[in-house]
Amino acid sequence: MPSVFLKTYGCQMNERDSEAVAAQLVAKGYALAPSEAAADVVLLNTCSVRDNAEQKAVDKMTNLAGQFRKQRPGVLLGFLGCMAQSRGRELIDQLPDVDLVVGTQKFHRVADYVDDLLAGRRDKIVDTEEERGSEATIKEHLLNGASKGRAATAFVSIMQGCNQYCTFCIVPYTRGQERSRTIPDIVAECRELVARGVKEITLLGQIVTSYGRREILEHDGKSAFVQLIEAVHAIDGLERIRFTSPHPKGYGDDLVEAYGRLPKLVESAHLPVQSGSDRVLKLMHRGYTRARFLDIIAKLRAVHPEMGITTDIIVGFPGETEADFAETLSLAREVEFDNAFVFKYSPRRDTPAAAMPDQLPEDLIETRHAQLLALINEIAEAKHKACEGRVLQILVEGPSRKNPARLEGRTRANKIVIFEGSERHIGQVMDVRIVRAAPFTLYGDPAILNLN
Repeated sequence: MPSVFLKTYGCQMNERDSEAVAAQLVAKGYALAPSEAAADVVLLNTCSVRDNAEQKAVDKMTNLAGQFRKQRPGVLLGFLGCMAQSRGRELIDQLPDVDLVVGTQKFHRVADYVDDLLAGRRDKIVDTEEERGSEATIKEHLLNGASKGRAATAFVSIMQGCNQYCTFCIVPYTRGQERSRTIPDIVAECRELVARGVKEITLLGQIVTSYGRREILEHDGKSAFVQLIEAVHAIDGLERIRFTSPHPKGYGDDLVEAYGRLPKLVESAHLPVQSGSDRVLKLMHRGYTRARFLDIIAKLRAVHPEMGITTDIIVGFPGETEADFAETLSLAREVEFDNAFVFKYSPRRDTPAAAMPDQLPEDLIETRHAQLLALINEIAEAKHKACEGRVLQILVEGPSRKNPARLEGRTRANKIVIFEGSERHIGQVMDVRIVRAAPFTLYGDPAILNLN
């Protein structure tokens, strides 16, 4: 059978979608190529959140098309995901060498479409239509991340789509309206993963805290999302539960309380704030204030004083003044985030923010981005330094991505720890003493580890 190379741009949702597509192709007999140069089929799973992500994918495909046209004209080329959904047939019009364009509700069709194209049954395929039930089709896992085909961690998609319509965001237009899977369906997938050796599951959704909001009634004061966490928590053999990405509006008292009540729910929260200015938050249509966000942080730290808290922040939103930006800087100082993804505002077509007045010049956005990033890094480094000398529990995930001779794990608060060990420690939950801290990585001393 032919070989396939999949390249993924963007978020963890995209990574999970790519993994499922790869698993479906492998089930049909396709091999996974180590690079595009060795592949018969090259698929780019795209992102539309920022213009830079789209341009990277288009540039990559343009280069591949030119290269293969001369050297290997039979290679099948395809776009998947958010940019494919947004642009559709326009991508084939722009790049005639592209054979396949598949949107966000059609990932489960990719393997069949590749079959059809390679067999000559169809010429070009563009499918960006909505499909009822597509939220329950991404279930396959490869689990090649660790030893002998087993992985310690896995992502489980619990829903698709977004109803928030933040004024800067294209996701509701590329991912569609919110659609949630059933709790039994999700639990069955999680049980299967645990039976295959998975110790930690991350529940994925565009806004996971909106899970089941319309389909599942509150029970004993617990939202549908908390009910789901409880059901997953009951799985024997599962050690840890994470989730991403939530919305501050979804952090009710039931979810905060769950952190203290459910030991498998690790003390780690990714809470996208986007701005520290109430005026900008209102323009963004975020639905909360700075004070409400700080109240959530205070409640979480009351449950777990060392709760690992990360966030997303956008700088340079249209009309953002120096005073607004100062509010974001002061929020970062007040919260002391463990880390933050700092993004430069990027206009997305057909979003309200793209048509707003007072679009900021790129050089000003660059300056603010650098200033905020420096502050975030300074805070993160100090928090990492405070871990030196402490014993922390980690789940060993596999070889370090930067140095495969060492192992890598994560603390419950989501800090990366590198240490020396052997393959048999992969998947274990163990204690390590932190002897050195870099800005974004901790190092454990193998001399004091109980590795026997």
